[in-house]
Amino acid sequence: MKPLVTMARALCMLALATAAIAASAQAFPTRPIKIIVPFGAGGVADITARVLAQKMSETPTLGQQVIVENRPSAGGIVASDAVAKADPDGYTLLLVSNGNAVSATLFKSLPYDTVNDFAPVSTAGFFDLVLLVNSDSKIGTVAELVAAAKANPTRFNIATINVGSTQNLSAELFRSMAGVEAPVVPFKGTPAVVTALRGNEVQAAFEILAPVMSQIKAGTLKAIAVTSNRRFPGLPNVPTVSEAGVPGYQASSWNGISAPAKTPRAIIDRLNRAINAAVASPDVKQRLQELGVEARGSTPEGLKELLVAEIAKWRAVIERARIPKQ
Repeated sequence: MKPLVTMARALCMLALATAAIAASAQAFPTRPIKIIVPFGAGGVADITARVLAQKMSETPTLGQQVIVENRPSAGGIVASDAVAKADPDGYTLLLVSNGNAVSATLFKSLPYDTVNDFAPVSTAGFFDLVLLVNSDSKIGTVAELVAAAKANPTRFNIATINVGSTQNLSAELFRSMAGVEAPVVPFKGTPAVVTALRGNEVQAAFEILAPVMSQIKAGTLKAIAVTSNRRFPGLPNVPTVSEAGVPGYQASSWNGISAPAKTPRAIIDRLNRAINAAVASPDVKQRLQELGVEARGSTPEGLKELLVAEIAKWRAVIERARIPKQ
């Protein structure tokens, strides 16, 4: 008899817990929501998160303030670990990015599972990268750049920021797919890349579009192609790398929002509606486009598929380039 009583009590407790979770999800949110950003304040990712948070706060779907907290670290590990270990109640979210996909391979070990310890909510924005040359360069197309690199394999250099960055890996992917042997030269930051390019120390560069957009508009740098699978609306006359001569090439930086694993689906769905409403609003689209970001939401499943595909893609690039694990 005792085993039956014990089982009945266990089932009763499970039912009560399930009911409590359902009630909590139904009432969500009742207090401010926090998005933890794995980058420092003032950067494009941080500004994207703040624009998104402000608009989410205004949506009737939530009716609560959404705040941003910066926790920068190598590979976004500190921020990701904090969210992975947070209560799965929807109040602590992570600005997830392609950096998480890269870190899954670039680091020897992580204190969390990049895929299974998080519940994807939605994508938020896609950052184009751009293939650049100096404004006075004779190179005007991807085909001309590939030809120049093949003709001068020891004197043609491609600049990026640090090894393992999206820019660096995008250049390595380009080298592989275009069949060129031009060295990829890492610099400490965007200003150093631009200085080297304008001083003809390097012949081309891969960079996130946002920090160089003003120089492209001013004509001090020349955009040869963007790296995503479609043209950037802010530079409609600049082709993609794929359409300009390297079929199938695609690389982009992106951001999305994830919650801790086991967050109730009802909460995930409510957050998803709020994010999609925010990124669809004309003022958010315009503000982010000025930063070189295409505002675009997705389903939770869409974000998970993107993350899994990006992990596989960048793992192959890292292994092919023989980049040491950190």
